[in-house]
Amino acid sequence: MDTQGGVLQALARQARFLTTALRRLAAGARIFQLGHRMGDPMQETEFVTMPDSGAGYPVLRVRNLKTYFDTDRGLVKSVDGVSFDIAPGETLAVVGESGSGKSVTSLSIMALLDKAHGKVVDGVMAFRSKDGRTQDLRVASEAEMRKIRGNDISMIFQEPMTSLNPVFTVGDQIAESVVLHQKLSRPAARKAAIDMLKVVGISAAEKRVDDYPHQMSGGMRQRVMVAMALSCRPTLLIADEPTTALDVTIQAQILDLMKRLQREIGMSILFITHDLGVVAEVAERVAVMYGGLIVEEGDVVSVLTRPKHPYTIGLLNSVPGARRRSGEEEGPKRLYAIPGNVPDPRNRPAGCLFAARCTHAIDACRAEMPPLLDTGGGQAARCIRWQEVAS
Repeated sequence: MDTQGGVLQALARQARFLTTALRRLAAGARIFQLGHRMGDPMQETEFVTMPDSGAGYPVLRVRNLKTYFDTDRGLVKSVDGVSFDIAPGETLAVVGESGSGKSVTSLSIMALLDKAHGKVVDGVMAFRSKDGRTQDLRVASEAEMRKIRGNDISMIFQEPMTSLNPVFTVGDQIAESVVLHQKLSRPAARKAAIDMLKVVGISAAEKRVDDYPHQMSGGMRQRVMVAMALSCRPTLLIADEPTTALDVTIQAQILDLMKRLQREIGMSILFITHDLGVVAEVAERVAVMYGGLIVEEGDVVSVLTRPKHPYTIGLLNSVPGARRRSGEEEGPKRLYAIPGNVPDPRNRPAGCLFAARCTHAIDACRAEMPPLLDTGGGQAARCIRWQEVAS
């Protein structure tokens, strides 16, 4: 039995390895295809400044967001001056390795930080709600945020099993939001929950509405999370790595579902991920985060095919199957890893946060934090040597 158990464990490990490898190869293929399709010279576009009112005003405008955590080991600057806009109906992807500040940015917007240790210390988060009013989420009261969360802004979390309540049926958890925000009766809310389960592609919704989370597969639980998030037809959906725990086939189904529902509802999406293949699949624009700052941003085609920041180039070179950049020959290569480590957020260097890991760094990079520079063609990069990097 011990031998048989060892064989089964070895097979399980191999299956997990193959699933991960297929996912990474699929990501590399998507980026390669994007670069191939968009390889011809493009007509460059300039940055668009949104007007201060009217239909063109961003759904969310974040300026100089700073979120710090007070810990026993010192002050941690998880987000340290992030700014971006999300236009109506647009998908903005935020990418970066673990610890770059992506999830803390989303939790700051939703006011879901651990208030005992974390705090938004500066910045503006101007959100335009369904009724056309614009308010700064940073100064909104908890009562006001309860009206916004789930109704105007919804969030899909990374792991549905820890986000769904195990002692309530999925139908009750979907219905809770529409009862609270749309003031529906319980029977009407149950019908709305069944309708949403059908919308997200769960068969036999009339029966499944009474299931508990543990009775569903991982893909079905993630569909339930999507149904919960979209039950009140929000203006903005924040998706925090919603497909990370899913296999490649289910991942593709969830992404297709989100794109279809976005078209039908007309919502904007803030999509947080570390998977550049997913970015190529779903986003119009992308912001690359490193050390609590945005180091590059622009339309997804330009950033993924013509990156201007060394960190973005390192991320793209780390994707299996993607073409190497910076003048290297194409062909089979050992999987690239960005050298060095992310700087300690409690003790940031004076200059560029990526300088210690960058082969292009000079003394000027280490002396002062570079601003986010307009590099043309709808892109910006936090690098004083972006022209040399891109050449």
